[in-house]
Amino acid sequence: MRAHTSKRIQIKVATTSTKQRAPRKNSKTASTGKSSLKKTSLTRKSQPVVLVTGGTGFFGRHLVAQLIESGARNIRVMATHAPAWITEQGVETIEGSITSADDVARATEGVGTIYHLAGRVSRDERDAHEMFRLHVEGTRLLCEAARKAGTKTIVLASTSGTIAVTEKNDAVPDETHPQPTDIISRWPYYASKAYQERVALENFSGDNRRLVIMNPSLLLGPGDERLSSTKVVLDFLARKIIAVPNGGLSFVDVRDAAAAFIKAAEHGRDRERYLLGAANWSFEKFFGRLERLTKISAPRFTLPSKVATTGASFIHSLYRNWKLAPPVEASAVEMAEYFWYLNSAKAERELSFAPRDPAETLYDTVTYVRENFLGNEAFVG
Repeated sequence: MRAHTSKRIQIKVATTSTKQRAPRKNSKTASTGKSSLKKTSLTRKSQPVVLVTGGTGFFGRHLVAQLIESGARNIRVMATHAPAWITEQGVETIEGSITSADDVARATEGVGTIYHLAGRVSRDERDAHEMFRLHVEGTRLLCEAARKAGTKTIVLASTSGTIAVTEKNDAVPDETHPQPTDIISRWPYYASKAYQERVALENFSGDNRRLVIMNPSLLLGPGDERLSSTKVVLDFLARKIIAVPNGGLSFVDVRDAAAAFIKAAEHGRDRERYLLGAANWSFEKFFGRLERLTKISAPRFTLPSKVATTGASFIHSLYRNWKLAPPVEASAVEMAEYFWYLNSAKAERELSFAPRDPAETLYDTVTYVRENFLGNEAFVG
Protein backbone atom coordinates (compact mmCIF):
# COMPACT_ATOMS: atom_id res chain seq x y z
CA MET A 1 0.00 0.00 0.00
CA ARG A 2 1.45 3.28 -1.00
CA ALA A 3 1.24 6.14 1.45
CA HIS A 4 -0.10 9.41 0.17
CA THR A 5 -0.14 12.78 1.86
CA SER A 6 -3.57 13.74 3.16
CA LYS A 7 -5.36 16.51 1.33
CA ARG A 8 -6.62 19.48 3.26
CA ILE A 9 -10.36 20.03 3.41
CA GLN A 10 -11.34 23.18 1.62
CA ILE A 11 -13.93 24.93 3.74
CA LYS A 12 -16.22 26.84 1.48
CA VAL A 13 -18.19 29.60 3.08
CA ALA A 14 -20.98 31.31 1.23
CA THR A 15 -20.74 35.06 1.64
CA THR A 16 -23.09 37.73 0.42
CA SER A 17 -21.54 40.83 -1.04
CA THR A 18 -23.61 44.02 -1.03
CA LYS A 19 -22.60 47.26 -2.68
CA GLN A 20 -23.36 50.39 -0.69
CA ARG A 21 -24.00 53.71 -2.30
CA ALA A 22 -21.42 56.36 -1.57
CA PRO A 23 -22.75 59.02 0.82
CA ARG A 24 -23.37 62.49 -0.53
CA LYS A 25 -20.52 64.81 0.04
CA ASN A 26 -21.87 67.11 2.68
CA SER A 27 -20.81 67.58 6.27
CA LYS A 28 -24.04 66.22 7.75
CA THR A 29 -23.99 62.96 5.83
CA ALA A 30 -20.27 62.46 6.32
CA SER A 31 -20.63 62.99 10.04
CA THR A 32 -23.55 60.54 10.23
CA GLY A 33 -21.58 57.90 8.29
CA LYS A 34 -18.61 58.08 10.64
CA SER A 35 -20.87 57.86 13.66
CA SER A 36 -22.64 54.78 12.28
CA LEU A 37 -19.33 53.10 11.45
CA LYS A 38 -18.05 53.62 14.97
CA LYS A 39 -21.28 52.28 16.45
CA THR A 40 -21.19 49.17 14.24
CA SER A 41 -17.57 48.45 15.12
CA LEU A 42 -18.28 48.78 18.83
CA THR A 43 -21.32 46.51 18.50
CA ARG A 44 -19.32 43.80 16.77
CA LYS A 45 -16.53 43.97 19.31
CA SER A 46 -19.00 43.68 22.18
CA GLN A 47 -20.54 40.47 20.85
CA PRO A 48 -19.51 37.45 22.94
CA VAL A 49 -16.84 35.26 21.42
CA VAL A 50 -17.59 31.66 20.41
CA LEU A 51 -14.66 29.46 21.45
CA VAL A 52 -13.95 26.06 19.92
CA THR A 53 -11.25 24.04 21.66
CA GLY A 54 -9.66 21.43 19.45
CA GLY A 55 -11.16 23.14 16.42
CA THR A 56 -8.53 21.84 13.98
CA GLY A 57 -9.35 18.14 14.35
CA PHE A 58 -11.70 15.97 12.29
CA PHE A 59 -14.84 17.03 14.10
CA GLY A 60 -13.63 20.55 14.86
CA ARG A 61 -13.06 21.41 11.21
CA HIS A 62 -16.65 20.55 10.33
CA LEU A 63 -18.03 22.40 13.34
CA VAL A 64 -16.06 25.56 12.59
CA ALA A 65 -17.12 25.42 8.92
CA GLN A 66 -20.78 25.15 9.89
CA LEU A 67 -20.48 27.98 12.42
CA ILE A 68 -19.05 30.19 9.68
CA GLU A 69 -21.73 29.17 7.22
CA SER A 70 -24.44 29.90 9.79
CA GLY A 71 -23.22 33.49 10.06
CA ALA A 72 -21.56 33.22 13.47
CA ARG A 73 -19.12 36.02 14.22
CA ASN A 74 -16.23 36.33 16.61
CA ILE A 75 -15.20 32.68 16.32
CA ARG A 76 -12.04 31.75 18.19
CA VAL A 77 -10.22 28.43 17.94
CA MET A 78 -7.81 27.15 20.55
CA ALA A 79 -5.39 24.47 19.37
CA THR A 80 -1.78 23.47 19.85
CA HIS A 81 -1.12 24.51 16.26
CA ALA A 82 -3.08 26.84 13.97
CA PRO A 83 -2.96 25.68 10.32
CA ALA A 84 -3.13 28.21 7.50
CA TRP A 85 -6.66 27.25 6.40
CA ILE A 86 -8.23 28.41 9.62
CA THR A 87 -6.67 31.88 9.65
CA GLU A 88 -7.61 32.28 6.00
CA GLN A 89 -11.26 31.98 7.05
CA GLY A 90 -10.92 34.98 9.34
CA VAL A 91 -11.09 32.86 12.48
CA GLU A 92 -9.16 34.09 15.51
CA THR A 93 -6.68 31.51 16.74
CA ILE A 94 -4.95 30.99 20.06
CA GLU A 95 -2.14 28.48 20.12
CA GLY A 96 -1.90 26.81 23.47
CA SER A 97 -2.65 23.76 25.58
CA ILE A 98 -5.89 22.95 27.31
CA THR A 99 -3.77 21.85 30.28
CA SER A 100 -2.16 25.28 30.70
CA ALA A 101 -4.07 27.60 33.02
CA ASP A 102 -2.55 30.68 31.36
CA ASP A 103 -3.43 29.51 27.85
CA VAL A 104 -6.97 28.65 28.86
CA ALA A 105 -7.43 32.03 30.57
CA ARG A 106 -6.40 33.82 27.36
CA ALA A 107 -8.69 31.65 25.27
CA THR A 108 -11.80 32.21 27.42
CA GLU A 109 -11.53 35.98 27.65
CA GLY A 110 -14.79 37.55 26.43
CA VAL A 111 -16.27 34.15 25.54
CA GLY A 112 -20.02 33.56 25.74
CA THR A 113 -20.21 30.01 24.37
CA ILE A 114 -17.64 27.20 24.36
CA TYR A 115 -17.61 24.07 22.24
CA HIS A 116 -15.15 21.89 24.11
CA LEU A 117 -13.75 19.31 21.69
CA ALA A 118 -10.09 19.18 22.70
CA GLY A 119 -8.80 15.73 23.59
CA ARG A 120 -7.18 12.60 22.31
CA VAL A 121 -8.53 9.30 21.04
CA SER A 122 -6.27 6.33 21.71
CA ARG A 123 -6.74 2.66 22.52
CA ASP A 124 -3.16 2.32 23.71
CA GLU A 125 -2.93 1.89 27.49
CA ARG A 126 0.39 3.73 27.45
CA ASP A 127 -1.56 6.91 26.58
CA ALA A 128 -3.82 6.62 29.64
CA HIS A 129 -2.03 9.30 31.68
CA GLU A 130 -2.04 11.76 28.79
CA MET A 131 -5.74 11.23 28.11
CA PHE A 132 -6.66 11.78 31.75
CA ARG A 133 -4.54 14.93 31.78
CA LEU A 134 -6.24 16.30 28.66
CA HIS A 135 -9.80 15.21 29.33
CA VAL A 136 -10.06 15.58 33.09
CA GLU A 137 -7.52 18.18 34.18
CA GLY A 138 -7.95 20.20 30.98
CA THR A 139 -11.73 20.30 31.39
CA ARG A 140 -11.41 21.39 35.02
CA LEU A 141 -9.13 24.28 34.04
CA LEU A 142 -11.47 25.27 31.21
CA CYS A 143 -14.53 25.31 33.47
CA GLU A 144 -12.77 27.40 36.10
CA ALA A 145 -11.57 29.91 33.51
CA ALA A 146 -15.00 30.00 31.86
CA ARG A 147 -16.65 30.88 35.19
CA LYS A 148 -14.22 33.74 35.72
CA ALA A 149 -14.75 34.98 32.14
CA GLY A 150 -18.53 35.02 32.53
CA THR A 151 -19.15 32.30 29.94
CA LYS A 152 -22.77 31.18 29.95
CA THR A 153 -22.76 27.96 27.86
CA ILE A 154 -20.43 25.01 27.43
CA VAL A 155 -21.22 22.24 24.95
CA LEU A 156 -19.01 19.31 25.92
CA ALA A 157 -18.00 16.70 23.36
CA SER A 158 -17.97 13.35 25.11
CA THR A 159 -18.69 9.95 23.56
CA SER A 160 -21.60 7.52 23.44
CA GLY A 161 -19.22 4.99 24.99
CA THR A 162 -19.66 6.52 28.46
CA ILE A 163 -23.25 5.32 28.55
CA ALA A 164 -24.21 3.16 25.54
CA VAL A 165 -22.20 -0.06 25.57
CA THR A 166 -23.56 -3.49 26.49
CA GLU A 167 -22.40 -7.09 26.48
CA LYS A 168 -25.48 -8.32 24.61
CA ASN A 169 -27.53 -6.91 21.72
CA ASP A 170 -30.83 -7.11 23.58
CA ALA A 171 -30.72 -3.46 24.70
CA VAL A 172 -30.55 -0.12 22.90
CA PRO A 173 -29.60 2.36 25.65
CA ASP A 174 -30.86 5.91 25.84
CA GLU A 175 -29.72 8.72 28.13
CA THR A 176 -31.38 7.10 31.18
CA HIS A 177 -29.35 3.89 30.89
CA PRO A 178 -27.13 3.22 33.93
CA GLN A 179 -23.50 3.96 33.24
CA PRO A 180 -21.69 0.66 32.53
CA THR A 181 -18.78 1.47 34.82
CA ASP A 182 -17.56 -2.14 35.01
CA ILE A 183 -17.15 -2.21 31.22
CA ILE A 184 -15.73 1.21 30.41
CA SER A 185 -13.26 1.14 33.30
CA ARG A 186 -11.26 -1.40 31.27
CA TRP A 187 -10.40 1.11 28.58
CA PRO A 188 -8.56 4.36 29.48
CA TYR A 189 -10.16 6.48 26.77
CA TYR A 190 -13.73 5.81 27.86
CA ALA A 191 -12.86 5.95 31.54
CA SER A 192 -11.24 9.36 31.07
CA LYS A 193 -14.28 10.65 29.17
CA ALA A 194 -16.60 9.48 31.96
CA TYR A 195 -14.49 11.38 34.50
CA GLN A 196 -14.45 14.37 32.16
CA GLU A 197 -18.25 14.54 32.23
CA ARG A 198 -18.23 14.38 36.02
CA VAL A 199 -15.63 17.13 36.34
CA ALA A 200 -17.57 19.41 34.00
CA LEU A 201 -20.80 18.89 35.95
CA GLU A 202 -19.01 19.67 39.22
CA ASN A 203 -17.20 22.78 37.99
CA PHE A 204 -19.65 24.57 35.69
CA SER A 205 -23.04 25.19 37.23
CA GLY A 206 -25.24 27.88 38.75
CA ASP A 207 -25.59 31.61 37.97
CA ASN A 208 -27.53 30.95 34.72
CA ARG A 209 -24.71 28.80 33.37
CA ARG A 210 -25.58 25.93 31.06
CA LEU A 211 -23.62 22.73 30.46
CA VAL A 212 -24.78 20.43 27.66
CA ILE A 213 -23.10 17.03 27.23
CA MET A 214 -23.06 15.56 23.73
CA ASN A 215 -22.44 11.84 23.24
CA PRO A 216 -21.90 11.04 19.55
CA SER A 217 -21.12 7.51 18.42
CA LEU A 218 -18.33 6.65 15.96
CA LEU A 219 -17.83 9.65 13.65
CA LEU A 220 -17.60 8.83 9.96
CA GLY A 221 -17.55 11.03 6.87
CA PRO A 222 -14.98 12.98 4.84
CA GLY A 223 -12.01 14.88 6.22
CA ASP A 224 -10.46 12.62 8.87
CA GLU A 225 -6.83 13.49 8.14
CA ARG A 226 -5.52 11.77 11.27
CA LEU A 227 -7.72 8.67 10.93
CA SER A 228 -8.95 9.32 14.45
CA SER A 229 -12.34 7.74 13.68
CA THR A 230 -12.24 6.25 10.19
CA LYS A 231 -9.30 3.86 10.53
CA VAL A 232 -11.68 0.90 10.56
CA VAL A 233 -12.64 1.79 6.98
CA LEU A 234 -9.00 2.06 5.93
CA ASP A 235 -8.25 -1.30 7.55
CA PHE A 236 -11.14 -2.86 5.63
CA LEU A 237 -9.97 -1.38 2.33
CA ALA A 238 -6.41 -2.58 3.03
CA ARG A 239 -7.76 -6.08 3.81
CA LYS A 240 -6.33 -6.04 7.33
CA ILE A 241 -9.53 -7.33 8.95
CA ILE A 242 -9.46 -11.12 8.79
CA ALA A 243 -12.46 -12.01 10.98
CA VAL A 244 -15.86 -10.55 11.77
CA PRO A 245 -16.19 -9.37 15.39
CA ASN A 246 -19.18 -10.66 17.34
CA GLY A 247 -20.38 -7.24 18.48
CA GLY A 248 -22.01 -4.26 16.85
CA LEU A 249 -21.39 -0.56 16.37
CA SER A 250 -23.24 2.70 16.05
CA PHE A 251 -22.01 5.50 13.82
CA VAL A 252 -23.05 8.99 12.80
CA ASP A 253 -22.01 11.38 10.04
CA VAL A 254 -19.57 14.00 11.34
CA ARG A 255 -21.51 16.71 9.50
CA ASP A 256 -24.78 15.77 11.19
CA ALA A 257 -23.09 15.66 14.59
CA ALA A 258 -21.69 19.17 14.04
CA ALA A 259 -25.15 20.49 13.22
CA ALA A 260 -26.51 18.89 16.41
CA PHE A 261 -23.81 20.56 18.51
CA ILE A 262 -24.80 23.98 17.17
CA LYS A 263 -28.44 23.23 17.99
CA ALA A 264 -27.38 22.13 21.46
CA ALA A 265 -25.74 25.50 22.11
CA GLU A 266 -29.07 27.12 21.29
CA HIS A 267 -31.63 24.70 22.70
CA GLY A 268 -29.86 22.02 24.75
CA ARG A 269 -30.98 21.70 28.36
CA ASP A 270 -28.61 22.34 31.25
CA ARG A 271 -26.89 19.27 32.72
CA GLU A 272 -28.51 16.99 30.14
CA ARG A 273 -26.80 14.56 27.76
CA TYR A 274 -27.73 13.79 24.15
CA LEU A 275 -26.81 10.59 22.33
CA LEU A 276 -26.15 10.91 18.60
CA GLY A 277 -26.20 7.95 16.23
CA ALA A 278 -27.53 7.18 12.74
CA ALA A 279 -27.25 3.39 12.55
CA ASN A 280 -26.96 0.43 14.91
CA TRP A 281 -25.38 -2.37 12.90
CA SER A 282 -23.66 -5.63 13.68
CA PHE A 283 -20.10 -5.76 12.36
CA GLU A 284 -21.28 -8.42 9.94
CA LYS A 285 -23.78 -5.96 8.45
CA PHE A 286 -21.27 -3.09 8.52
CA PHE A 287 -18.61 -5.03 6.61
CA GLY A 288 -21.26 -6.40 4.26
CA ARG A 289 -22.27 -2.85 3.34
CA LEU A 290 -18.64 -1.92 2.79
CA GLU A 291 -18.22 -4.97 0.57
CA ARG A 292 -21.15 -3.93 -1.63
CA LEU A 293 -19.81 -0.40 -1.84
CA THR A 294 -16.13 -1.17 -2.48
CA LYS A 295 -16.26 -4.60 -4.20
CA ILE A 296 -13.71 -5.77 -1.61
CA SER A 297 -14.61 -9.07 0.02
CA ALA A 298 -15.60 -8.90 3.66
CA PRO A 299 -14.24 -11.43 6.18
CA ARG A 300 -16.15 -14.71 6.00
CA PHE A 301 -15.69 -16.21 9.46
CA THR A 302 -16.15 -15.29 13.10
CA LEU A 303 -13.98 -16.31 16.02
CA PRO A 304 -15.33 -17.00 19.52
CA SER A 305 -14.91 -13.90 21.65
CA LYS A 306 -12.33 -15.41 24.01
CA VAL A 307 -10.28 -16.77 21.13
CA ALA A 308 -10.35 -13.41 19.31
CA THR A 309 -9.31 -11.34 22.32
CA THR A 310 -6.70 -13.81 23.58
CA GLY A 311 -5.16 -14.14 20.12
CA ALA A 312 -5.08 -10.39 19.61
CA SER A 313 -3.43 -9.89 23.01
CA PHE A 314 -0.78 -12.48 22.20
CA ILE A 315 0.03 -10.94 18.81
CA HIS A 316 0.05 -7.46 20.34
CA SER A 317 2.52 -8.47 23.06
CA LEU A 318 4.83 -10.14 20.54
CA TYR A 319 5.00 -7.07 18.34
CA ARG A 320 5.57 -4.81 21.34
CA ASN A 321 8.37 -7.08 22.49
CA TRP A 322 9.94 -6.76 19.04
CA LYS A 323 9.42 -2.98 19.23
CA LEU A 324 7.18 -3.06 16.17
CA ALA A 325 3.74 -1.55 15.62
CA PRO A 326 1.21 -4.37 16.05
CA PRO A 327 -1.15 -4.99 13.09
CA VAL A 328 -4.15 -4.80 15.42
CA GLU A 329 -4.73 -3.29 18.84
CA ALA A 330 -5.81 -5.93 21.36
CA SER A 331 -8.19 -3.47 23.03
CA ALA A 332 -9.84 -2.70 19.70
CA VAL A 333 -10.58 -6.40 19.20
CA GLU A 334 -11.98 -6.61 22.73
CA MET A 335 -14.20 -3.56 22.20
CA ALA A 336 -15.57 -5.01 18.97
CA GLU A 337 -17.00 -7.93 20.94
CA TYR A 338 -19.43 -5.52 22.66
CA PHE A 339 -22.51 -3.73 21.36
CA TRP A 340 -22.40 0.05 21.05
CA TYR A 341 -26.03 0.55 20.03
CA LEU A 342 -27.93 3.64 21.13
CA ASN A 343 -31.24 5.49 20.93
CA SER A 344 -31.10 9.08 19.58
CA ALA A 345 -34.79 9.91 20.07
CA LYS A 346 -34.08 12.61 22.65
CA ALA A 347 -31.75 14.50 20.30
CA GLU A 348 -34.31 14.13 17.51
CA ARG A 349 -37.03 15.68 19.70
CA GLU A 350 -35.08 18.46 21.36
CA LEU A 351 -32.29 19.30 18.89
CA SER A 352 -34.02 18.52 15.58
CA PHE A 353 -31.36 15.87 14.99
CA ALA A 354 -32.06 14.28 11.59
CA PRO A 355 -29.11 12.16 10.41
CA ARG A 356 -28.68 11.44 6.72
CA ASP A 357 -28.87 8.00 5.12
CA PRO A 358 -25.99 5.88 6.52
CA ALA A 359 -25.24 4.72 2.96
CA GLU A 360 -24.31 8.30 2.03
CA THR A 361 -21.99 8.55 5.02
CA LEU A 362 -20.24 5.30 4.12
CA TYR A 363 -19.84 6.35 0.49
CA ASP A 364 -18.30 9.71 1.42
CA THR A 365 -16.01 8.06 3.98
CA VAL A 366 -14.75 5.45 1.53
CA THR A 367 -14.24 8.08 -1.17
CA TYR A 368 -12.18 10.28 1.14
CA VAL A 369 -10.07 7.44 2.54
CA ARG A 370 -9.33 6.03 -0.90
CA GLU A 371 -8.36 9.38 -2.39
CA ASN A 372 -6.19 10.46 0.51
CA PHE A 373 -4.64 7.27 1.86
CA LEU A 374 -4.75 4.67 -0.90
CA GLY A 375 -4.48 6.76 -4.06
CA ASN A 376 -6.97 7.22 -6.87
CA GLU A 377 -5.89 3.97 -8.51
CA ALA A 378 -7.41 2.09 -5.58
CA PHE A 379 -10.93 2.76 -6.84
CA VAL A 380 -12.75 -0.35 -7.93
CA GLY A 381 -15.90 -0.42 -10.05
